[in-house]
Formats: sequence, C-alpha cells, structure tokens
Amino acid sequence: MPELPEVEVVRAGLQPAIVGARIADIDIYDERSLRRHHRALGTFVDLLRGSRVTAAVRRGKFLWFPLETGADERPRALVGHLGMSGQMLLREPGTLDERTRIGLSLEHPEHRDLRVNFVDQRIFGSLAIDTLVPTRDGFPSGFAGDIPPAALIPSQVAHIARDPLDPHFDEPAFFEALSRKKVGIKRVLLDQTVVSGIGNIYADESLWAARLHFERQAAALTRRQAAVLLDEVRTVLQKALAEGGTSFDAQYVNVNGASGYFSHSLNAYGQTGKPCARCGTPIERVSFMNRGSHFCPFCQKRPRAARKPAEASAARTADKA
Repeated sequence: MPELPEVEVVRAGLQPAIVGARIADIDIYDERSLRRHHRALGTFVDLLRGSRVTAAVRRGKFLWFPLETGADERPRALVGHLGMSGQMLLREPGTLDERTRIGLSLEHPEHRDLRVNFVDQRIFGSLAIDTLVPTRDGFPSGFAGDIPPAALIPSQVAHIARDPLDPHFDEPAFFEALSRKKVGIKRVLLDQTVVSGIGNIYADESLWAARLHFERQAAALTRRQAAVLLDEVRTVLQKALAEGGTSFDAQYVNVNGASGYFSHSLNAYGQTGKPCARCGTPIERVSFMNRGSHFCPFCQKRPRAARKPAEASAARTADKA
C-alpha cells in the first residue's frame, strides 16, 4: 500500500500542474472509485466540473485539493485516497491508461492543458468531493509545499492524526499517547489516530533502526527510546521521500509513471533470510495483523513477556551465566 513517501511524491508531482487549474471535464469509467463520495452533497461531476483548484495538500496517506468556492458556499475539496494500488498520472489530453477509473481534464492559465488519470488495479482507492471543516488544533491542515494551507481539512480526514513530517506534529502528545498504549509498539505506529503515514514498510524499517522489537509494549518505552524511535521514523521517511518512495512493482509510481528506488535501501522489510546490515544475523519474518513483520532477532530482542518458552529458558540461562 502506498505510504507517506509515495503519496507525497504524487502530491508534489501534481502540484504545479493542478494548482490554479480549472477542471474542465470529468470522465467516470468505474463508479466504484466514487464509493467515498457523499452523494447528499450533489453528484461528483456537477460539483467538480468548472471548479478551480487552489492547493495540493497531504496528511499521512490522504491527498486533497481545495476548490475555489463562492462566499456563500461551504468550502470543499477533491479528496483522493490511493488505497492499495491507486495512481494519479499526468497525461496529455485524450490519453487513457489501462484501468483508468476516473479522468480529469485540466485547463491551466499558465501551462498547457493536461489530463489526470486516476488508475486503480484493485479498486480500493477512491476520489470524492467532501466539505472542509476546521482543524482540531487550529493549525494548517497538512503539508502543501511552500505555502501553508488553510486550517481546514476534509471531514473524512479529520480523524487522521498528523504525520511525523508535519511541521505541526505534536511530539509531547505523541509521547503521551505511547505511554498509555499497553500494546506492541508497531500496532501504535500503524494506528492512524495516533500518528499517520507510517505503513508496514516504514514501521519495520524504523523499528530496525531503533533496535526495537515490534512486540515491545509502547507504554514500556522510556522517553529516550521513544524519542530515538521518532527520530528514526523521520529519518526513514525523509530518505524514502528523497529516493522517490518504495516500488516493488509497476503499481507504485509517481505522476509520470516512474518508480521509486528506496527498495534498494531496505534493511528489514522484505529482507527475510538476508544478513542483518548491522550484525549479520538473518532477518526473520513473522505474521502480524494479516501482513508480516521483518526484524533482526539479535538486534531487536523479543521482550521477555512475548518470548516463547524455549527462548525464555535460554535467556534465563544466559542471565545466570
């Protein structure tokens, strides 16, 4: 699933083409990609056709494009979620990619006309028009490049926490949330109401970098351990962003169809059986929440309470020695 770096690469790629553009026409090829659109607001096409985009904003894995509205209208935005395999591709007018679900024709006052194709193989992603509501903390809603967006966020994104690269991410609140969570730290990193944008890949990479086992109870972390983990999360996300995200196949591409190359820098995720870059111990993979967790069994010691009987016995023997 696309995570923060992949979504930010898409946002940054779309920004110069879509901000300031008028959406002249919309082609709907698959209604399933509108499942998150609230029809009570009006039809997707009628609400969007003729609208001008004022910004390109991201929070975690969500994208939205605020629309210019009249003084007597409720503010609204085009909201995009890439799901498992969604792509937003910039194309020449009239271009139709395979598995295009929705096509947007753009007229820009400064650039040539373009088309955005929303392509989605598995149809878990979506586009929708949503109303904007005030942010809970009163700060700009997300990341929008050099110009901070308004303190307005789509209603269907309002429950999503800020991500670690957001300039208004609340570190004390994050540490306080960890101290209350008596579950494994990876579960907390994947909880979008606590912190957003960290999916399975970057959780594994960050925990490896911080030398923490994914089952280590969040509440048991010291403040120093929590601070180190947050630093590693940011480092991993920034490096992945600089390398265009992680691409394992053609589903993970930027707006021009190019793949990211952070997959060549992975230390834990997808490295099962390969030697740990720190100690040489083979990386292991275990099932976790209908997916997998990858870790070094030497560098990331399993917490005592989660050890299997044989492991616990060996650890006690080692302690006595």
